Amino acid sequence: MFGDIMGMMGKLKETQQKVEETKKRLDTVLLEEKSNDDLLKVTITANRAIKSISIDEALLEDKEQLEDYLILTLNKAIEQATKVNEAELAAVAKDGMPNIPGMDSLFK
Repeated sequence: MFGDIMGMMGKLKETQQKVEETKKRLDTVLLEEKSNDDLLKVTITANRAIKSISIDEALLEDKEQLEDYLILTLNKAIEQATKVNEAELAAVAKDGMPNIPGMDSLFK
């Protein structure tokens, strides 16, 4: 009985370490999102840190339009990064979970 518990604890600790390693790796995964007309480009990491924003000169003439572009494009970039982040971390967590009956349905 204690061997099973110790084995599970070791597996959980190993999984925690893999999750941390995955988070660090996701800092290096860059995603690019653009406005529909390519006037605004955002680069973001899979951990949702904005790395760069490129704004076409045409958008600098209309503050309200620029604000709208920023909101839409940043939200799309964050959504894309969140999907990648969650998928990667869920895969690591699922792979590292001990075989506990009923728990497998949580990661589907």
